[in-house]
Amino acid sequence: MAYKRIAMRKLNELLRLKFESKLSQNAISRALGLSGSTVHDYLLRFKASGLDWPLPDDIDERILERKLFPGTFTVKKHEDVPDWAAIHLELKRPGVTRALLWEDYKRDRPLGYEYSQFCEYYSRYAAKLNLSMRQSHKAGEKLFVDYSGQTMPVTDPDTGEVRTAQIFVAVLGASSYTFAEATYTQQIPDWVGSHVRAFEFIGGVPAIVVPDNLKSGVTKACRYDPTINPSYLDMARHYGTAIMPARARKPKDKAKAEGGVLLVQRWILACLRNRVFFSLEELNDAIRKLLIRLNQRPFKKMPGSRESTFLTLDKPVLKPLPETRHTVAEWFKAKVPPDYHVEILRHHYSVPYTLVREVVEIRVTERIVEILHRGKRAASHARSQEAGGRTTLREHMPLPHQRQDDWTLEKIMSWAEKTGYETACLFQAILESRDHAQVGLRVCLGIIRMEKDYPLARIEAACLRANLLGSTKLDSVRSILEHGLDGIPVAPRPEPAPIQHENIRGADYYARKALWAMPL
Repeated sequence: MAYKRIAMRKLNELLRLKFESKLSQNAISRALGLSGSTVHDYLLRFKASGLDWPLPDDIDERILERKLFPGTFTVKKHEDVPDWAAIHLELKRPGVTRALLWEDYKRDRPLGYEYSQFCEYYSRYAAKLNLSMRQSHKAGEKLFVDYSGQTMPVTDPDTGEVRTAQIFVAVLGASSYTFAEATYTQQIPDWVGSHVRAFEFIGGVPAIVVPDNLKSGVTKACRYDPTINPSYLDMARHYGTAIMPARARKPKDKAKAEGGVLLVQRWILACLRNRVFFSLEELNDAIRKLLIRLNQRPFKKMPGSRESTFLTLDKPVLKPLPETRHTVAEWFKAKVPPDYHVEILRHHYSVPYTLVREVVEIRVTERIVEILHRGKRAASHARSQEAGGRTTLREHMPLPHQRQDDWTLEKIMSWAEKTGYETACLFQAILESRDHAQVGLRVCLGIIRMEKDYPLARIEAACLRANLLGSTKLDSVRSILEHGLDGIPVAPRPEPAPIQHENIRGADYYARKALWAMPL
């Protein structure tokens, strides 16, 4: 028979009005907003229950309801009660719902709880767990990362200087499997490197990484569309994971990380508090040993440990690690100057000349410098440590610059010697008169360009007049040609007289020496 359940408070009020205020059933019905049949039914059931008013102190709502409706409730056998801890773990698996688990439960126990009771009792079980265990985390979905506020001292064995090491902590959401390591800084190389080593520790990649809003990870915090640091995003793309920062000043968004940090502080850092470490490697070796113990510690309110739960839940659904390990890269932005070379860490690298005045992104690793424009690679160079140096690829230069770049010192002097003796003398004087060879080469190139307008004989004659004038300026040679001065005859320069000296043997000496060397 169907009946209308009323709250314990309203039932107590119904009985009080009946037995203390002596009201009629109609008056009680109007006072409590209940139908007359409901009031009549409850009063009959109360009379049949054998209870007296006022109710004893040990009668709670559940006992009273069973007294009033004895045929409605049945006590489940122990074997009909689900394993709520196992149900709680199963709900962490992707796609698993309460309805699915209830169907599996009813298939094995037809006399067990109905769906509404199943959900009610599970909710009561989950409410007894701590806050972090109540959060819904799917297996292999999220890895929470953060730095511990507590640091560890590392002593230099030679100088005695003490440096503080930062403690990086990563916790998987479903299993609470924990990773920790020490680094000297929280800067990008250490921050990204710790992620790489965390992925290798768990042997896979989660779907989402949840960091705090430190600058090495998040350039601009925003609840809906945060700006991720390019180096951090580069790492995420390499491993095929997504970065979803926690909201600023919302610690509940990363409760797993907060809990993991506390566990690392209590079960690892506290155990190492009295030890002196002389290197970062020594400290991390001690942390790794204690991590094994932490992950194997049994849960207090659930069966198993972090390690066993990780192997059951997270490990099978993590994405596989890529074939190559990620190389930490730094990112910069620059506007390409007119000389189509961008300065990166005090060295200049060429980009295609068509990108002059465009903004490019520069990705710098330990060995490679990549320059990208609108997401596509425009140039790639081997990284150089030469401060103030210049690395140029020929294909990045415009054609006029390529042709100019072809003129080496040897090629320029070869052209001058073929043109004539006077031209070669002038080129040599120009190169010696300049402080820098590149400046002299440019003047010589200016004379070579005159071949387009004047025959080589006239250029040789102009160089003769410039030599006689003692001028090494390009304008002097150009002026001589423009005004036709090269056609005016000039007295040839006398050849230098042979030098007479007692230490100079002369040509006859070498001729006689050759005769003496001939065989008889």
